[in-house]
Amino acid sequence: MDIHQEVDLLRKIPMLARLDTSKLKLLAFTSRLMHYEDGEVLFSINDPADSVYLVIEGEVEIMATTKAGDFTSVVRGVNSLVGEMAVISKSRRSATVRASGHVAALCMEGSIFLQLITSNPDVALDVLRQLSDKLVEAHHTNEALYSQLELHS
Repeated sequence: MDIHQEVDLLRKIPMLARLDTSKLKLLAFTSRLMHYEDGEVLFSINDPADSVYLVIEGEVEIMATTKAGDFTSVVRGVNSLVGEMAVISKSRRSATVRASGHVAALCMEGSIFLQLITSNPDVALDVLRQLSDKLVEAHHTNEALYSQLELHS
């Protein structure tokens, strides 16, 4: 894929759509388009948080680890960010993320991602919206689990 094709691909991503061509070219040069097959791991729990992934094609599973074993806690699809929370908070990965079927994802170094959101308010606002949606989703999941726990007590 040449640089013009990569820029066209990036321009179709809602989070990046408002960036000018020069910024999209820079992002294309500094990021990697990665391909994963079903079951392949993008990153594992407790890994260092050195990059952020933007799902371009397919779905990824966010795996939770409990004493009873691993299970899929949530599935993220096209245009979803994964790995951004650990990069922003400068912590280790809190979950394992693996491909569910074929996945194409744009991999950005953490420092590039942080520079992208600090210098582009529209991108930062989109990231905040995604984080807010994830927080609301986690709250609903916790409420449902708590209700089930009360039923079995």
